[in-house]
Amino acid sequence: MSGETKARGHLIEIRDMYKIYAVGGEPVHALDGVSLSVDEGEFVAIMGSSGSGKSTMLNILGCLDVPTKGSYLLDGIEVAARSRAELARIRNRKLGFVFQNFNLLPRTSALENVELPDLYMGRLGRRGRRERAMMLLERVGLKGRESHTPAQLSGGQQQRVAIARALMNNPPVVFADEPTGNLDTKSSIEIMNLFTELSNEGITIVMVTHEDDIASYAKRHVVMRDGKVMRDDRDDGGARKTQDEVARLVKEALA
Repeated sequence: MSGETKARGHLIEIRDMYKIYAVGGEPVHALDGVSLSVDEGEFVAIMGSSGSGKSTMLNILGCLDVPTKGSYLLDGIEVAARSRAELARIRNRKLGFVFQNFNLLPRTSALENVELPDLYMGRLGRRGRRERAMMLLERVGLKGRESHTPAQLSGGQQQRVAIARALMNNPPVVFADEPTGNLDTKSSIEIMNLFTELSNEGITIVMVTHEDDIASYAKRHVVMRDGKVMRDDRDDGGARKTQDEVARLVKEALA
């Protein structure tokens, strides 16, 4: 992506995006003409029931899939029609991921799991990579657990390792796919408080969730149904929405 001209504007901008699958010979619109932009530092929750298109949206935003048609500008550069190899490079350089199932290497220490993105990128060198991974583990509250494997960590601690790994290459945006789906209530609150801290530090977070209480931590709520955005609601500097307020927002959007 070096040498390419960036377009000024939003960190993420999709325009008139479609994702169409053939099911039984009939076209199914997983995304149906969606347009959406996300600015630097926003904390966005994408919500909707199963089949609404929210996971398809996240996969395309995260360069894990490509649209059937439409435009996707990421950090000012068009990525909608990139090859798989190019998308892999973009993911490693510009994107961080946090998954419901953590996706940690089971026989590898927390420290080595966090180091992985830079092993692929090779930007820091061995010493710099280790120092940054140590710093990130301390940042997420895991100082002293660097040598622990995932089996030696609780679910909440494993997700903290995953968050540290997502931040390793200092990406402009972190995507979180149901990040509390496998956690108990206490761990879920701790993880969402950590996301809130990261958002307050200026890190852009785009999260998919179907849980109103988890979505309430975000400052913007995008509600989807049948591949379309039904509502896009920003807090605009006001107080964080309560769980009940988010639930009402979703209900009104889907009415």
